[in-house]
Amino acid sequence: MSRGKKLDFFVGADIDEGWAEVTSSRKTQIATEVLEPSKQFLLFKKEKRRGKTVTIVGEFQLAKTDATSLLKTLKKKLGCGGIYKDGWMEMQGELKDKLRELLLQKGFKFRQGH
Repeated sequence: MSRGKKLDFFVGADIDEGWAEVTSSRKTQIATEVLEPSKQFLLFKKEKRRGKTVTIVGEFQLAKTDATSLLKTLKKKLGCGGIYKDGWMEMQGELKDKLRELLLQKGFKFRQGH
């Protein structure tokens, strides 16, 4: 390979064609219907984020104020951090068994196998 030759390399996109607009970035729809706890069927998910376990429970169909107050009491009783977003509650740690007991006391039901 000689030192005098340069490689012609082109990477890019044509902007003249226009951009595609994303209409919905959410994977699930947020429920607008508010149900009482005994009519809701929740499920658990477990994820690893930066090497730590996160327990996700939902999908809740509650008013925003009811959901945040429920989250606050659960975080106090479990002694962990958490957040409520898009109808799901995310708790820091592997808390499936303890969380299930507390939610059953509040009147929530779970899908079979969860």
